Amino acid sequence: MTDQIELAELHDQPVLKLQTPDGAVALISQHGAQVLSWIPAGGQDRLYLSPRAVFDGKRPIRGGVPVCFPQFAGHGPLPFHGFARRHRWQVVGTRAGKDYAVATLRLTEDADTLPIWPHAFTAEMSVSIGGGRLDMELEVQNTGDAPFSFTAALHTYLKVGEVEALRIEGLRGLAYTDTADAGRLKKETGIGVVVEGEVDRIYHDAPPTLLLREEHRAMGIHAENFPDVVVWNPWVDKCAALDDMPADGFRRMLCVEAAAVREPIELAAGASWWGRQSLVAM
Repeated sequence: MTDQIELAELHDQPVLKLQTPDGAVALISQHGAQVLSWIPAGGQDRLYLSPRAVFDGKRPIRGGVPVCFPQFAGHGPLPFHGFARRHRWQVVGTRAGKDYAVATLRLTEDADTLPIWPHAFTAEMSVSIGGGRLDMELEVQNTGDAPFSFTAALHTYLKVGEVEALRIEGLRGLAYTDTADAGRLKKETGIGVVVEGEVDRIYHDAPPTLLLREEHRAMGIHAENFPDVVVWNPWVDKCAALDDMPADGFRRMLCVEAAAVREPIELAAGASWWGRQSLVAM
């Protein structure tokens, strides 16, 4: 560890604290390799963490950036969103410089994963901060002797001032699966996507860059090697049914997730894959 990267605790759970000389800060939980907080230099936290999130080292933590692997949502036989967000990852690397700090955490198969997903693998989550930028990269390697496939996402909860007052630009013309409407395939026709009710959409063949625009600020959202983008807000009724969210929590968050869902990633023995999402505060 360095002066810019330290081990700490949040609600009695181990976290890594990354900080840079310019004032950027991030907290990463070892439970799920989950970024819980990201404060750009000179700014405020841009990730939503539910005030009712459970920190017991077992349940997924509601908010931040959960890692969905090796399954997104209910797209398969595994537990919802896979098992990666429920396991403790090991810190395998840290480094820092005058304008950045980065940490890498690793998960491999074990006695809990093999009975439900019988594959040897290594997953690494690398998180880097500096200035007004957060970079997150998920890398998966097939360390076994047989091929496997998976779906994945970086389930990014963005903290917003008022969800009804924002719009997402860059999705016009894209086909999307509307999970909130029985999985029907639709086409985005709006110049900007606005949230006026429950939104649960998987946009396909997404462009690399989107813009989340609010009244007095914006955020650039960049993805590499993730072909899909998930946009999710549970709205009133579904939010109220979540015991780890306040009833009005839906107003302060919007998930914009880099994802690989429609076409599972196929990995031959010895092969690897990576996908990256970057957030740039404006």
